[in-house]
Amino acid sequence: MTTGPFSPIAGALDLGGPGGGHFNADAVYFEYSKAADPIASGAISPVPAARFGREHYATGESRVVPIDLAAHLGTPGPATSPSLCANFVRVCAGDDLPTPVNASSQLYHVLWGRGTTTLRDGALHWEKGDFFTLPAGADAVHRASEDSAMYWVHDEPLLRYLGATAVEARFRPTHYRRADAERALDQVAADPEAANRSRVSVLLANRALDQTLTVTHVLWAMFGLLPAGGAQPPHRHQSVAVDLVLDCRPGCYTLLGDLDDSGERLVNIERVDWEPGAAFVTPPGRWHSHHNESGAPAHIIPIQDAGLHTYLRTLDIRFMSKEQAARALGALTAGPALVPAGVA
Repeated sequence: MTTGPFSPIAGALDLGGPGGGHFNADAVYFEYSKAADPIASGAISPVPAARFGREHYATGESRVVPIDLAAHLGTPGPATSPSLCANFVRVCAGDDLPTPVNASSQLYHVLWGRGTTTLRDGALHWEKGDFFTLPAGADAVHRASEDSAMYWVHDEPLLRYLGATAVEARFRPTHYRRADAERALDQVAADPEAANRSRVSVLLANRALDQTLTVTHVLWAMFGLLPAGGAQPPHRHQSVAVDLVLDCRPGCYTLLGDLDDSGERLVNIERVDWEPGAAFVTPPGRWHSHHNESGAPAHIIPIQDAGLHTYLRTLDIRFMSKEQAARALGALTAGPALVPAGVA
C-alpha cells in the first residue's frame, strides 16, 4: 500500500516474528478515525443521483441497455447501485433475446409490446403493463410478437461482490398482470383514507416471502400513483431506489437533498424532472419528495434492494410530517439544480 490518508499503521506487521508467514501477509491495521467512514474519507464513492431517458432504448435493434454507473461506483461489471443493475431491454418483433445473468432476483416491467419469455419450466406470456419476477437459474429467453421494451432490474452486482453463484431458487417465477395491479391500485386510491396517507400505492409481494412482504427476497417494488396537485412529503431510506416513470405530463419532478446541521432545512437540493419511460437513481440516505404540478395524474415504479435491507433490519425508512416538510423545503422548489441525463 502507498502512503496517504488511507495508509495502514507503519511497522505494525512483523512478518519475521513468531507465527509470521504468508497467512498474515495481507493483514493491515488502520487508526480508527482514518478508516471508520470510507465514504466520507473518499476511499469508496457514494451512490450518485442519475437520470436516464427513453432515448437510450426506444429505437434500434434488440439489445440490453444497462444503466451502468460502474465507472463511478468502482465495480468490476455493470451496476446501477452496489447491489443492483437496472436495464432497459428492447426486443424487436420476431426476435429472440436471451438474458443470462448470475442473479438471485430479477424483476421485469413491460413498457410496451407483447411477447413470451421461455423458462425451464414453461412459457410466460406478457404484455404492456405486466410485471414478472424470476429466481435463480431462470435462463430466460424473450421473444416479442411486436416491438417491445421492458425495464429489468436484477441483483448480479451483489452476487459478484460476494463471490457467489445463485443456485437455489427462493421463489417461483411470478406474473403480476397489468389488470390485477391496476385494480389493486384503484381500490387503494378509492379508499377515503387515501388522502391521509404518505402515498397512494401498492407494494408487489410474493407469498413465499412472509417475513419481508416484498416482491423477492432482495427486491422491493411499488406501483404508485401521484395525483394531480399531489406531493409526497420528504422521506429517506438506506436502500437504493432505481425509479421508473411510467406516465406523466411536464410538471412532475423529484427533489433530493440533505438535512442541514439544524435538522430543519434541506440543502444541496437536486431536481429530477420526470419523463415517461425514463429512470432515475435515488441514493441511500438522501431525503427526497415527489411533486405533481402537471394537472394530470402520474404513475411511478420505484424498485429497491429493500427486500434485503428489510431482512437485515437496516432499511431505516423515515417520513417527514407535512409541517416538517414545509419547514425543510421552504422556497427551495423554485429553481433547484437539474439532474442531467447521466450522473449528477
